[in-house]
Amino acid sequence: MPPRRATIAACAVALALPLALGACGEEEPGVDEPAREGLALELDGVDYNVFITRQLNPNIPPDEAYVDAAAPAGETLYGVFIQACNNSEDAHDTASEFIIKDNQGNEFEPEELPEGNPFAYHSRSLDPKECIPEAGSVAQLGPAGGSMLLFQLSLETTENRPLELEIEGEGGESLTYELDI
Repeated sequence: MPPRRATIAACAVALALPLALGACGEEEPGVDEPAREGLALELDGVDYNVFITRQLNPNIPPDEAYVDAAAPAGETLYGVFIQACNNSEDAHDTASEFIIKDNQGNEFEPEELPEGNPFAYHSRSLDPKECIPEAGSVAQLGPAGGSMLLFQLSLETTENRPLELEIEGEGGESLTYELDI
């Protein structure tokens, strides 16, 4: 083989080898390892995406629209803004079980939000090509672009990172996202 072709062939093998080896032991984000925020992942026929997690202060705009009461002393409020979309041809129910886990094994469930809160995530059945939040809604057009799950966490818990959001599906399957706080 001429030297130039040998060099090109060697370069092609060198470039392809990491891809081939990476595919062998590749872990599935959200299932085998926590996914990062911003990845849309499927669970029970619905694609979930955690857009942003952020601390909320109801004493300042725009947070006053999300929640109306401050957390007690030593506690803080975090909004986890998510989108759930049914990209299939059949109706699917969205997840109703969400848990934040810290690195100490502590678990936290979301706070109840009033039905009238336009940013609140409420589980429901989605028709094909339908999303939570609904297209054109305040939540979808708002700065976070998603519906909110509200969590009240102790200040101590926020130091026990990473914090992970687990979305529990119907058949015992789940998705896990590492929260960026």
